[in-house]
Amino acid sequence: MGKKILIVEDEEILSDLLQKRLKKEGYDVLLARNGEEGLKMIKETEPDLVLLDIIMPKMSGFQVMEEMNKEENLKKIPVIIISNSGQPVEIGRAQRLGAKDWLIKTEFDPKEVLEKVVKQIGK
Repeated sequence: MGKKILIVEDEEILSDLLQKRLKKEGYDVLLARNGEEGLKMIKETEPDLVLLDIIMPKMSGFQVMEEMNKEENLKKIPVIIISNSGQPVEIGRAQRLGAKDWLIKTEFDPKEVLEKVVKQIGK
């Protein structure tokens, strides 16, 4: 079985795109539609990597990361943030919470996503 990636993103078009692209490369991809559901799935499945949107209903990406940081086994899971704006303050906060990398929605490029994923967890 390929490495497990959880995509936590409330925009269906984007998460479907990401899922298709990553599945094509042999990853096992799970989807969550909001932060609360995402955190629950992170705890249940302990994915190899999380692609995490920051602004979502029920629980923000920041809150999800804060919760992950409370548990040793979840803290070590690499997180790539999906940001609407890419504002330095947003990205800075995500990095302080342990984000390894980030993607900007407006500059979305599937090839770049793949490169960032491979960089964190390999093929």
